[in-house]
Amino acid sequence: MKKGVKQSITLITTVLLLSACGGNTSDKSTQNTDNKTATDQKSTKVLNLMEASEVGSMDTIFTQDEPSVNAQSNVFEGLYQLDEKDNVIPAVAKEMPEISEDGKTYTVKLREDAKWSNGDKVTANDFVFAWKKMADPKNQANYFFLMDGTILNGTEIVNQEKSADELGVKALDDYTLEIKMAKPVTYFTSLLAFSPFFPQNEKFVTEKGKEYGTSSDNIVSNGPFLMENWDQSSMSWDLVQNPNYYDADKVKSEKIHFEVLKETNTVFNLYESGELDVAILTGDFAKQNKENPDYEAIQRSKVYSLRMNQKRNDKPSIFANENVRKAVAYALDKKSLVENILADGSKDIYGYIPKDFVANPETGEDFRKEAGDLVKTDEKLANEYLDKAKKELNGDVTIELLSKDGDGDKKVAEFIQGQLEKTLPGLKINVKTVPLNNSIELMKKGDYELSVSMWGPDYQDPMTFLESSVSTKNKTNYRSEKYDQLIDDASNKYANEPEKRWEALIAAEKVLVEEDVALIPLYQQARGQLVRPGVEGIEYHNFGATSTYKNAYIKE
Repeated sequence: MKKGVKQSITLITTVLLLSACGGNTSDKSTQNTDNKTATDQKSTKVLNLMEASEVGSMDTIFTQDEPSVNAQSNVFEGLYQLDEKDNVIPAVAKEMPEISEDGKTYTVKLREDAKWSNGDKVTANDFVFAWKKMADPKNQANYFFLMDGTILNGTEIVNQEKSADELGVKALDDYTLEIKMAKPVTYFTSLLAFSPFFPQNEKFVTEKGKEYGTSSDNIVSNGPFLMENWDQSSMSWDLVQNPNYYDADKVKSEKIHFEVLKETNTVFNLYESGELDVAILTGDFAKQNKENPDYEAIQRSKVYSLRMNQKRNDKPSIFANENVRKAVAYALDKKSLVENILADGSKDIYGYIPKDFVANPETGEDFRKEAGDLVKTDEKLANEYLDKAKKELNGDVTIELLSKDGDGDKKVAEFIQGQLEKTLPGLKINVKTVPLNNSIELMKKGDYELSVSMWGPDYQDPMTFLESSVSTKNKTNYRSEKYDQLIDDASNKYANEPEKRWEALIAAEKVLVEEDVALIPLYQQARGQLVRPGVEGIEYHNFGATSTYKNAYIKE
């Protein structure tokens, strides 16, 4: 791109995207906000929504769970945001970035009317502070790896070879941010719409110390909403309009109330009684309501998989044995799982990159279709691998399966337990059920053997799924020089050769899923839900935050 020319395209990867890759729109829940109607008026009616788990933290660098990222993406705002079709558009930035001809310098002009909820102005330094905080290894940020190979010196900082102060970002003045890149990164602008790249008010964060992001009183917001009545143990909270938000006149709802609901029967009953406006359903409730005119199924790009930890408490775990991993992978009947247990429109999947997410830059063919199915159900082969494992381990195999305590999570865990024990005689599964935050901590510490894990894409490129499995970044103690080299080639050697990069990414997925069986993809999630008539403007996204509510309201 020519120096001095503003970036105006909305394609954010080297690939040509299929039209199906855009954000999810729904006649019931998402409407074109360009239409001038009576809904331009504020809605004083409270919109009642749900999350399936608690919000763990409102510190944008310390979270990976979906409820926290969703809350952060409505309470804070970054340089850019996603519109209802997943196009990247300016937010705190005044316009799209100016990108140098070599793709290695981004200059971003900030709007001067953006404020924090305490009245402070949002400045370029707020981004510099937050990004250096994320990059600094001593902070152990969950998304520190996003700095690796993107912003200049990010890799060296992550590897503790340089100080976080040397990160290639600086404030040229209060309203001009300069970003130096280690190399051209075609999807970088979309990353800037993702919550770990949101700003933080340095003075406020420093004053609050470890309490920052732990409760409503310890948050200062720059997005469309303020968060009220929340702390880390809360089972409910409110989003209320932020009067200091620069675009406050466009925020449709004065208040949105959230409840954490883990049992599907409770969800359904609250919807029926009028106390819940959007009810997420799975299992029998999804099956029974498919003909309900309020029901819709939204296809997502989130992939659920089984994570197999190969080392626990500094000792090889049962999954250090390749034959155990392969036995489990080939034993699972994913089709039965999505049809009989989930029944919400989710699809069985045989690779880690979801369907209709990203396409070949030369042919336009979908990644999943081109890469094909990897590790399909084969009961006979599964038992052959188990027999080999028993000989190598001198006996039967016992596995602990870590599950979250939501109704749907528990049913999936019970299905996996029942099917593996039935299909693989001599294998025993013990299910350990804990709340979401405990599950995150156990996985972070590596204190687990097998876990059902969801990964939602942070940006629209296969790398968002594959990069986190390299040897230095994954939480399963998986190590593969071959895999690491393919990812490195895609990131560096072929960064400006789209077709070769594409081939390297397809090869990397094959190593991860089929050759090494480092993880087991289960299903691509759909969101089956009942939406009350009159609910409008909720925007669902295929990467980054799942949902944003700036334009959401319920008709009076």
